[in-house]
Amino acid sequence: MDRLGTCRLTGVMSEHPILVTGATGKSGRRVVSHLRAKGLPVRAAARNGEHFFDWSDSGTWDAALEGVRSTYIVQLDGTKLVRPFIERAMRHGVQRIVLASGRGIDDPDYAKGSSGVLEGIVDSEAAVQESGLEWTISRPGWFAQNFSEGFFADAILAGELRLPAGDGAASFVDAEDIAAVVVAALTEDRHAGQIYELSGPRAVTLTEVVAAISEATGRDIRYVPLSVEGYVAELVQQGLPPADAEAFADVIEPLREGRDEYVSDGVQRALGRAPRTFAEFARSTADGGGWPG
Repeated sequence: MDRLGTCRLTGVMSEHPILVTGATGKSGRRVVSHLRAKGLPVRAAARNGEHFFDWSDSGTWDAALEGVRSTYIVQLDGTKLVRPFIERAMRHGVQRIVLASGRGIDDPDYAKGSSGVLEGIVDSEAAVQESGLEWTISRPGWFAQNFSEGFFADAILAGELRLPAGDGAASFVDAEDIAAVVVAALTEDRHAGQIYELSGPRAVTLTEVVAAISEATGRDIRYVPLSVEGYVAELVQQGLPPADAEAFADVIEPLREGRDEYVSDGVQRALGRAPRTFAEFARSTADGGGWPG
C-alpha cells in the first residue's frame, strides 16, 4: 500500500474503537490512558475492566471485537488462544495487531518450568506473523513496575527485598515506555512487521535498584541475597506449597544468571528517544504517591 493509502487507512481506523485486552494490567491500563490522552476511542477489555472480556470464554470475544480495526493483545499465560482469537478478529475486519510478548522468547534455555508459557507465546507470535494483517510485536524485559505494583512491591514496602538473585543485573524497562511503544504501533503506519525488544538504557543490580528507590523515597530499603534453597524454605514457611515456591525460584533464575543484562534498542527505534532509567522510574513513582510510607 502506498503512503497515501496507508494514511487513509490510519484515518479510518481512528474512527473505530481500539481494543485493548488486559486493560487492567501494567501495560494495558497505560496503553488505555495514552490512547485516551490522544482523544482516541478505546474499548478497555478485561475480566474486571470496563468491557467484560475473558480469554477463557470465547463467547465474550465477538462483543469485544465488534467495530474494531486495531487491537493490543495481552495473552493469557500458558494458553494458545491468540491464534483462534486472531481468526475471529479477521472475520470482524480487524486490520492491525500489536502483540505483547517477551524478551527471551527466542532462547529455549531462558527459563525453567514455564508451565506452557513459552510454548504459548511462541504460538502467538507465529499466529500474528502468519495472519496477513499489519502486525507489531512488543518484547519487553523485566518491568521496573515489578517493584512498585508487582511481584516485589510488598517487600519494598516492608523495607527488605529477599531474593535468590545474587549479583545478577537486568535492564529493567519502565511500563510507561512499553505503553508508548504500543500506542505508536497502534496509531502510526511505520511499525508494521517490526519486533521491538524493549529494555531500559542499562542493567542495574538489585543493590542498585533498592538504592534508587531508597533515594527517591527517603526510606531505608535493603536487598538480602538468598540461596535458592533458603528462598524456597522461606516461602514454604510462609504457607506456599513447595511446588509453587520452587516455581517462584525458577522465575528469578534468569535474573540471577544475568540473562537480562543486555540492552535492547526497541524504545529508541520505535520512539526516537532513549528509554527512561531506573532512577527516573523510581523518582516519578515516588512523586506520584507510590511506595507510601
